[in-house]
Amino acid sequence: MIDITLDNFQADLIEASANQPVLLDIWAEWCGPCKQLGPVLEKLERDYEGRFLLAKLDADKVPQIAQQLSQMFGVRSIPFCVMFSGGQPVDGFVGAVPESQIREFLDKHVPAEEELASADDAEAAQELLASGDTDAALLKLQEALAINPANDDARYDYVKLLIGAGHLDDAGAALQPALVQIPVHLRFEALANWRAALEAVAADPRQDWSVEQFDAGIAQNKRDFDLRLAKARVLLARSDFVGAMDELLEIIMRDKKWGDEAPRKTYVAILELLSPAKPKAGPEAGGKTAGGIELTGKAAMVEDPQAALVSNYRRKLSMALN
Repeated sequence: MIDITLDNFQADLIEASANQPVLLDIWAEWCGPCKQLGPVLEKLERDYEGRFLLAKLDADKVPQIAQQLSQMFGVRSIPFCVMFSGGQPVDGFVGAVPESQIREFLDKHVPAEEELASADDAEAAQELLASGDTDAALLKLQEALAINPANDDARYDYVKLLIGAGHLDDAGAALQPALVQIPVHLRFEALANWRAALEAVAADPRQDWSVEQFDAGIAQNKRDFDLRLAKARVLLARSDFVGAMDELLEIIMRDKKWGDEAPRKTYVAILELLSPAKPKAGPEAGGKTAGGIELTGKAAMVEDPQAALVSNYRRKLSMALN
């Protein structure tokens, strides 16, 4: 449990909720129902063993935040509890409600034990990957999926690593559950496109051609789109994503619909593969938190070179299609 003030509101509530749900209890010393509810919430925090964090805010000591949240939810009384998740206030309840009802409320927003264990394994995998131990990272991600097959973030990272390591059959098997979802998320379609391109290169007898040989053939016929697509797939197989997009763009600019739009689909897949992970919740421009609550000061904006690259190539595609 932590007490929330103006000084720690951003770090200990908004930013902390990007990592785990935080239940904010807005109370006051003079409020009888608040004193009834407090011990129940503290007991539940212990029972849930770290699956959510309890934070308390004294409405008399920090009226600025208490009033804004009350207005946001249309609430005029306390105790008033607000659930923060992903840097946002997402739900709440009013009054000293029974413990059973609070458990129902928590279970809507708090991850189950297996979800938490799976997320821990996925996080450990990222640390292993950062240290260069790809094999250990793959094992951790495999464990994460075994614990919680619904962990789409772990599945994406696992399949992406498998494809990058050339384990196309294993990648196909791990990818299949995501491809039968309706609708299929773009990032899984991107992995499927990448895998298909690698398989096409492996099955193509021209796979040993050098880039110079591709260029020689293209120089003789700039509209040889089959050859251009083959070159793009070879570049993709070599992880030359920018080179592959440049070649695909040449096809798209000349014929947007060629090959059932395979060049455009492959280009979009590469953009998705290159897109940096979404940043965790934090302050936005204008001095507001991700939850829209006014705070003083502004966060420094740091340009991500990878994001800039993706943005540049999105613009190029848009111009080619228009």
